[in-house]
Amino acid sequence: MSRKEEVYKPALIGKNIPILTLDNKWHRLFTQTEISPQIREKEKELNDLLKRQGKLNNECKKLRSIKTKLRDEIVSLMDEADALAQKKQEENKKLIEDCNERLEADQDELLDIEKEINAVNYELMLLSMEVCYDAIKDNTEEIEQIDKWINQMRIDLKKNVVRKQERELFNQNLYSYMHDIFGPEVIEIFDMKYNPEDKKLKS
Repeated sequence: MSRKEEVYKPALIGKNIPILTLDNKWHRLFTQTEISPQIREKEKELNDLLKRQGKLNNECKKLRSIKTKLRDEIVSLMDEADALAQKKQEENKKLIEDCNERLEADQDELLDIEKEINAVNYELMLLSMEVCYDAIKDNTEEIEQIDKWINQMRIDLKKNVVRKQERELFNQNLYSYMHDIFGPEVIEIFDMKYNPEDKKLKS
């Protein structure tokens, strides 16, 4: 048993697994993540088995239809006593036997194919789960990195907001002291180039 089977098999016991290549939801999985060459190979193998199964089912249906017609012919010829009718009946019986042999062979093959389909479908499911969980794992790691970056940015933003407020307060206090010490006339000269309140409004 491979490692992936050891991991996933217990969770799959008793579960009814749909034929994946016939399930549109399975195909949509690979619009989210890249499909691997191994999955492509299993997908083709499963589709080939399904085509063979369909062909055999159609053949069985045709053989049963032929048998019904041959039986109906035999019944319709029962009232005929001539040698030609008897010969036709014998021919039909032989053809029915041939149909039965072919039906038996087809049904045996269908049983084998059903087992193969289930086995290949199971392998395809394991491969699909492996690819999807690897993609989820990689994506989760990236999410965690982004989350760390966002948290750090929040911390840095808070620090910078505090630093900005401290510097604005420093400028306001300094300007106020200068205004008190040097008087409004002198400060007006500086107001032409710098005013903390104007700067604060602009920022």
